[in-house]
Amino acid sequence: MDSSPTKPVNLTEALASFDDVYSPRIVARMNDYDVRIAHAEGEHVWHVHEDTDEFFLVLDGRFDIALRAADGSESVVELHKGDVYVVPKGTEHKPSSPGGSILMFEPSGTKSTGDRHEGEIPDHVDSTTGHALG
Repeated sequence: MDSSPTKPVNLTEALASFDDVYSPRIVARMNDYDVRIAHAEGEHVWHVHEDTDEFFLVLDGRFDIALRAADGSESVVELHKGDVYVVPKGTEHKPSSPGGSILMFEPSGTKSTGDRHEGEIPDHVDSTTGHALG
């Protein structure tokens, strides 16, 4: 994706341009970060980003993030349209959703399934560093 200034990106139109779930599209870049959007539905995979926090903004629907503490205990953060949440680096987490869309800020090159993940990656989860929009 060209990092030079272009026309504004309308997120509603961008989300309407693809149907895949858990397959983020890069809508902008700033500094060394990607701004990504994705549709979410069903279960993602437990994973961890060792060296970066992960920012989520729920654009539509509901988006849940299960978190696993160092002692193995789990909790769930339930997010709704307009909610923002940051998963701290090194925290194991597993997104899930009954249906929704999200915006994420992540360093360019960050893999959607983390530095390591648990088990097999389901067919509906795209292990990617993001796709160009369009």
